[in-house]
Amino acid sequence: MSNSKREALPSAVVAVLKKLGSDIRSARLRRRMRAATLASHAAISRTTLHKIERGTAGVSIGKYTLVLHALGLHTGVERVADRSVDSVGLDALEERLPKRVRVPRNRK
Repeated sequence: MSNSKREALPSAVVAVLKKLGSDIRSARLRRRMRAATLASHAAISRTTLHKIERGTAGVSIGKYTLVLHALGLHTGVERVADRSVDSVGLDALEERLPKRVRVPRNRK
């Protein structure tokens, strides 16, 4: 499917990806790493790294994670959708809890 056929991404998603890309670029520059060096360490092409640094949505999450790993910043990625930080899901689960518990009587 071509890009023109796809629906536009929500602006919040675009903003998150742009910030992540910008943060990755800043981390690379703070380490005084050339783009080619980081791309090599992450086993991706320099073109893909530039797409990541621009926050391109078409790059797989695996590639983003490879770059974060190469920068030593991958710790915490596994908690992104962890159920312990899913307040909406936990609230929905809490709403479905019974108001009271009935214990059946033993009949003789």
